[in-house]
Amino acid sequence: MSTEVRTEITDDGVAVLTVSNPARRNALNLELSGKLVAAVDAAVADERVGAIVITGEAPAFCAGGDLAELQEADPETLRRVYSGFLAIAACPLPTLAAVNGAAVGAGINLALACDVRLAGPTARFDVRFMQLGLHPGGGYTWMANRVLGAQGAAAMTLFCDVLDAAEAQRVGLVWRAYESDEALLDGARELAGRAASADRKLIEQTKATMRVTSRLDAQSDATDIEVRAQAESVHSEDFRKRVAALQAKISKK
Repeated sequence: MSTEVRTEITDDGVAVLTVSNPARRNALNLELSGKLVAAVDAAVADERVGAIVITGEAPAFCAGGDLAELQEADPETLRRVYSGFLAIAACPLPTLAAVNGAAVGAGINLALACDVRLAGPTARFDVRFMQLGLHPGGGYTWMANRVLGAQGAAAMTLFCDVLDAAEAQRVGLVWRAYESDEALLDGARELAGRAASADRKLIEQTKATMRVTSRLDAQSDATDIEVRAQAESVHSEDFRKRVAALQAKISKK
C-alpha cells in the first residue's frame, strides 16, 4: 500500500487533500508529512484554488505519529514530523478538516491546525499523549487551549477524555457534525466552496487580519487595523463588480 497525499481540485476552487497511509491508518510518518507539505504548497501556488479541505483515507482520519520513528527522534526529526500539520497551520488560504474517523495524537494536531473542523459519524478525538508517556508537541498545547479553553484542553490532554462527534461539537472542537461520511465530504466541499468563491487576495488578507486581531486586547486596536484594509477593498475592482451585480439583481425584483 502506498503512502501519498491525493489532491482533487473541484470546479468551485476547493483543493481536497486526502492523506493516505492505509497500512498505518494514515499515521503521519516522515514521508507522509513531507508529501503533505508539498501538496499544501502546490495548492497555494495554484491560482484556481481558494480553500483547502483535509481528510483521511477511510476509515481513519489520522492515527497520530509513527511510533517507531518517534522512538528514534531528535528535535530536528520531530520538526520534520510536525511539518505536515504546520504547513496547514501556516497556510494563507482557508483550511477545513473533514474528520472521517479516528484523530489520535498528531491526528488531532492535523485537525486543530485547520481553521474549521467538521466531523463524520465515526469521528473520534483521542489525544492519548499521556497514555503513551509522550509529551505533546508541534504546538498542540497552544492550539488546544485556543480552541477548547483551559478546562477543555486539560480534560482532553491531562485527563484523557475521548470525544465522539457529538461531544466534540458540544464543546466547540468541531463546527458541525454529519450523519454520514458522504454528507461530511459534501458539507466540507460546500462550505469550502463558499470561501473559494471570494476574491482570493481579499480572503487571504482577511484571514491574516483575523490572526493578528485575535491577539489584541482592545476593539479599537482591531478597528485601526481593519479600517486600512477595508478602505483598500472598497476601491477594488472585485468590490465594484460584486456591488454592481447585487444592485442589478435587486433592481429586477
